[in-house]
Amino acid sequence: MGAIHTYLRYAKDLINEWEQCRDEGRDVHVYEARCREISEKAAAHWTPSLEKEAVRIGEEMLAIPVSPDYPYVEPSTLEGIRACCPENAKVYTPASADPAAIRGAWAGRIAGCLLGKPVEGLRRPALYPLLKACGNYPMHKYIRACEMEPGFDGYNPDRCWADKVDGISPSDDDTNYTTLGMVLLENWGRDFTPDDVMDAWGRYLPASTTCTAERIAYRNAMMGMMPPETASFRNPCREWIGAQIRGDFFGYINPGNPALAAEMAWRDASISHVKNGIYGEMFVAAMLAAAAVTDDINEIIDAGLAQIPEKSRLRRDVDMVRGWAAEGLDGAAIIEKIHGCYDEMSRHGWCHTNSNAMIVTMALLKGDGDFGKSICLAVQAAFDTDCNGATVGSIIGLRNRGIPAEWEAPFMKGLRTNIDGATVVTLDELVERTIAVMQ
Repeated sequence: MGAIHTYLRYAKDLINEWEQCRDEGRDVHVYEARCREISEKAAAHWTPSLEKEAVRIGEEMLAIPVSPDYPYVEPSTLEGIRACCPENAKVYTPASADPAAIRGAWAGRIAGCLLGKPVEGLRRPALYPLLKACGNYPMHKYIRACEMEPGFDGYNPDRCWADKVDGISPSDDDTNYTTLGMVLLENWGRDFTPDDVMDAWGRYLPASTTCTAERIAYRNAMMGMMPPETASFRNPCREWIGAQIRGDFFGYINPGNPALAAEMAWRDASISHVKNGIYGEMFVAAMLAAAAVTDDINEIIDAGLAQIPEKSRLRRDVDMVRGWAAEGLDGAAIIEKIHGCYDEMSRHGWCHTNSNAMIVTMALLKGDGDFGKSICLAVQAAFDTDCNGATVGSIIGLRNRGIPAEWEAPFMKGLRTNIDGATVVTLDELVERTIAVMQ
């Protein structure tokens, strides 16, 4: 099976569908063994008969009603989400464009992504020995190929180690979507719709560069579906991290207006995600909008939480991290707690919005506002390392109005993307185009 089809066959991901249905409050325990068996068989050798059976089982599971004692209220419509948000959200005075903050946000996102990208996919049993072998545990700097022995477990010479970058940061979905957000606003304006987002994907984003829920939504759109059906049809990844990495630009262009940043994030997320998958993007966009007008980390997190349902699993998980931090636990101890809540060995746990949002929250709280410490905590926690490094880097880079020179040094010449019309862009160009959108 070619790589382009990785996320287009339902049978291989049936166990993820089972986990998703379980999380949504459906009693699907009797299906677990068969779902696991079908997924394992399909991963080894996919067949049409396996796909047919997987579709039948998936439809049966989705038809099971949510348990009446399920404690969470998690709508996916904008109106439903707003009705479930807390009523005491702080209102800020919207700010004007700050070039230093915008540059810091872009540079921070690129740096955090670059820090986590070479070890993306490594679980802690491989990640920690690698970091220790190159004198970078606890993490405090970029990971460099020259510091590792060839053949060391976890070392791949073809990955983008910091000393292998040619001055232009390599393309990655964590920076592609931020750039696409800019292109979307340039072409469709601030009143863009979910349909416009889907149109922008088709025009500017190659399908082969998408993953998980995004590739499934792309497939659904090519089959003639429109949002929000593109998010829900045979999409076991509908609450995974994909949308959470797409909300940054909406925060950049709405300084001091978390509510509007979150609304734009909803318009974007709703084409590929539901429930907590949507909330993750709204949470991040709102935090970035707040970071433009306050440097208080707890207040920034409050601003994000104010835009998502109070009785959601994401709110529960972020509150747990804040509770552990308030008890005095350090970053390493909180990382252990997070790993006790979500299994990094499961694709569903590793790539879920909530597990990674917990890591983002931990890094923000325990990074003490220091850029390097914050992104290193985010990456050292494992799970989706480049996504979390990028999100934390974006927030702290914006909050601090810039990042230290040593973190920007590897990509001084700019950023590569897969976005048509922005294949290589400098930081100065990104700042100029962002300000132009704001104005």
